[in-house]
Amino acid sequence: MSIFEYSYMIKALIVGIAVSIIIPFMGIVVVNKKISVIGDALSHVSLAGVMLGLMTSTSPVLGAIFLCIIGSLFLEFVRTRFPGYQEMSSAILMSTGIGLASILSGFVKKSANFESYLFGSIIAIPEFDFYLILIVSAIVFILFTYLFKDLMYISFDESSARLSGINVDRVNLIFMILIAVTISVSARTVGILIISSLMVIPVACAMQFRMGYLKTTILSSVFGVLFTILGLFISFYIGLKPGGTIVLIGVLFLVILLIFKRR
Repeated sequence: MSIFEYSYMIKALIVGIAVSIIIPFMGIVVVNKKISVIGDALSHVSLAGVMLGLMTSTSPVLGAIFLCIIGSLFLEFVRTRFPGYQEMSSAILMSTGIGLASILSGFVKKSANFESYLFGSIIAIPEFDFYLILIVSAIVFILFTYLFKDLMYISFDESSARLSGINVDRVNLIFMILIAVTISVSARTVGILIISSLMVIPVACAMQFRMGYLKTTILSSVFGVLFTILGLFISFYIGLKPGGTIVLIGVLFLVILLIFKRR
């Protein structure tokens, strides 16, 4: 029995590869800016967006994108008001997302559909979501590539980036929107509860090789794609949840790299 005999698995591989390329792109920036918790904050907002989509009988992915963009703008607003306490804005947004998701959950009747977003259901992606994810992933990839140098400077030192003529506020705002959209479209694939793991773990693995910023960025995406493909194959043949399998494979790779590094 081959995995390629099933059209839904081929779609899962295509979508999985698309999001596993762009998620570590966002991860390399948030790790260097030391705001990794932002992934958890926006993932909780995307949960509220999924609730909104289910409640209104529209696309949960569109609902997640809508609320995540609003959440990212709110996060950037709060962050600029507390420049020395970036983690405070993430905590506030996370609390807001949890509260809103809790309220909206009372209006959602399709609990099974809701759980597929919590833990991921990459093999059951509707046709509309499939093309939406691919289009959004392509847009995120292009914009990230265009802003790559600016994001690199900003992620290490915002003050020096300002002095060099970079419009830091504008680039930060665009990046916040990019990360919000990335998390939104990834909700159905790996699951809202473990999106931030796929954002950080491939980057952590790539950092063990001590390469330059560009090579580390590329390698982190390579790890993301590798974890996704292995996770899908293993989950298909053993009968496991794809999202959790992908993340645990990433953790296993990281542990192995850390052990060999100590030697």
